[in-house]
Amino acid sequence: MIHVGLTHFLFISSILFSLGIFGIVTRRNAVMVLMGIELMLNAANINFIAFARYGNFGLQGQIMALFVIVVAAAEAAIALAIVLNIYKIFSTVNVDEIDTLKD
Repeated sequence: MIHVGLTHFLFISSILFSLGIFGIVTRRNAVMVLMGIELMLNAANINFIAFARYGNFGLQGQIMALFVIVVAAAEAAIALAIVLNIYKIFSTVNVDEIDTLKD
């Protein structure tokens, strides 16, 4: 029988965080960059929950994970509104093609 320990959670979290970094660095599309940020936030949530479980921190890890989920939802709503406005102005969502700021 396999015992799932803290190292397993940290390994999965590091893979998710690495995929998020890879998505941010390699993608040109703003929506894909936002998805990379969400992957990184989910990796942080896994770490909070794992350390709360195996470090005997009580409910502090779960509370921090809920806070991160709320912040991520607000970030996604605001970021998608910004992306929609950028698309309306520039007719593209590629981050490397948007190089001017206009009012």
